[in-house]
Amino acid sequence: MAIGKLYIGRKVRDLRLANRATQAQFAERIGISISYLNQIENNQRPVSASVLLSLAEKFKIDLADLSAGEGDRLMSALSETLSDPIFAAYAPNLQELKLVTQNAPGLAHALIAAHQAYRHNSEQLASIDDTLGRTSGLTENTPYEEVRDFFHFVDNYIHEIDLLAEKLAGELGIGDTDSYAALSGYLERAFGVRITRAGRDDDLIRSYDREARILTLNPYLPASTRDFQIALQIAQLSAGPAIDAIARNAAFRTSEAYEICRIGLHNYFAGALILPYRKFMDAAREIRHDLDLLSVRFGASLEQVCHRLSTLQRPGLKGIPIFFARIDRAGNITKRHSAAKLQFARFGAACPLWNVHQAFESPGRIIRQLAETPDGVRYLCLSTQITKGGRGFHLARQHYALALGCEISYAANFVYADDMDLGNRSAYDPIGISCRICERTTCAARAVPPLKGRLVIDHERRATLPYRLKEN
Repeated sequence: MAIGKLYIGRKVRDLRLANRATQAQFAERIGISISYLNQIENNQRPVSASVLLSLAEKFKIDLADLSAGEGDRLMSALSETLSDPIFAAYAPNLQELKLVTQNAPGLAHALIAAHQAYRHNSEQLASIDDTLGRTSGLTENTPYEEVRDFFHFVDNYIHEIDLLAEKLAGELGIGDTDSYAALSGYLERAFGVRITRAGRDDDLIRSYDREARILTLNPYLPASTRDFQIALQIAQLSAGPAIDAIARNAAFRTSEAYEICRIGLHNYFAGALILPYRKFMDAAREIRHDLDLLSVRFGASLEQVCHRLSTLQRPGLKGIPIFFARIDRAGNITKRHSAAKLQFARFGAACPLWNVHQAFESPGRIIRQLAETPDGVRYLCLSTQITKGGRGFHLARQHYALALGCEISYAANFVYADDMDLGNRSAYDPIGISCRICERTTCAARAVPPLKGRLVIDHERRATLPYRLKEN
């Protein structure tokens, strides 16, 4: 595969500093001049193929770790921000966006945060009620959004927590033995915590009595949820200091965001414990990402499996770059992460042409789709419906669709691509990211016009849409 021009100065500089080397020492080690290294670190020159190979050889790193990561996600978020009509006088090209995200990522993050605060302000002012005049909360992201962005921009992979969980999983034999017996036994041996069943009318999933050291679980939980909740309790008791330190270092603006992040990190540890990194990734490769078989192999739910696949981003040991999302019936994206080029919109619903919406019509099936985004990148998209909530006739249940996929160059690693005509361009459905920012001018499935699109209104003609989009 040909390597395009890579301006990765910040990553090279971080690598040098992590190895506590001066520019002279680092340049000598990879066989280039100090001036060339200085130009690379300041993104004045791209890294050559020989330099990339030297970095990989001398520092035992994966080339993909240098060429991918936060850049794509940050550029996607910045592009969506700048598509807002308030920036109508400025339309940056791709090269300008790359320069900002590569050379001044802090500035890009600040602009994205400012735009999100502006959106919250506008939305609240648009629905004026008797609370107008209270200004608190109008200019900041919600704590949930702040935490969501934290995980998004660290590639949804927390190295320290993942290693801790994998080490413990190895000690307990997770993946080779019954998970419930291993987890519950460890919880009692290491922390003196007993597991009991909740009362018949108790709708709590779990509760923990710290003084009595009793973990109470709902007796009607699916086995995968039960095991996850035990793993989460282990996370709180065994990885608390490490998790608290990571949440503190994130420097959230509010205590609410800090606590929400702690919950997210506890959940991360639990997922990494029941689906340990290397063992899970090896199994995924062996059975070619068959979701049902992975679910049975590890006693996990489909959602746990899909989510974990999207977190396999360990430096030097990465899995397939996968996108993952969970969508409710209204089209709201309630979970999202992408290690692929496809990045989900930060605002608005998912593209109506995406097969994820069809999952609600075919419960129990995994639906396949070949799709192409406006930038010409093609994907294998998978979707399926799941049901969550309490058991029993009177308890409410929630229905979600899970979306999972990869760029078509990785499709051969998935059993679902076996009988699909991957080379036939006409077999690919045109999809977008979100109607608000989609570049397609002739899509009949549009819900709203693009933010920066110029509308052409013709009172004498009417097509599927009551307007046309002016070609740029």
